[in-house]
Amino acid sequence: MTTTLGAFVLGTPDPRVLADFYRALLGWQEVDREPDWVRLRAPEAERPGLSFQLETDHRPPAWPQRPGTQQMQAHLDLQVDDLEVETERACALGATLEEHQPQEGVRVFRDPHGHPFCLFLPGA
Repeated sequence: MTTTLGAFVLGTPDPRVLADFYRALLGWQEVDREPDWVRLRAPEAERPGLSFQLETDHRPPAWPQRPGTQQMQAHLDLQVDDLEVETERACALGATLEEHQPQEGVRVFRDPHGHPFCLFLPGA
């Protein structure tokens, strides 16, 4: 038996809005769009995908981590060729650059619904 990653799923109060953000950021294609579920995939591959499911009680995690707050359980790492250009583009699409940045060659953001994600350069 072979096990492979099929998709990463983000909970959100509005799957369509968040999927539109990541579709524009990644240049991926929409595969499925329902009121409570949207799935994206890379143009050259069916899997893995990135999906968004309705969670009406979604609470964004704290960053950096602090005791007594909603903890981050996962985040997306997105490799880029030009960190400055892609930082500007991500912000123009609706991402928020976090004040705390842990290392060179990596930028931590929040997507429009508060999920942390990172843009990073190869080797970072």
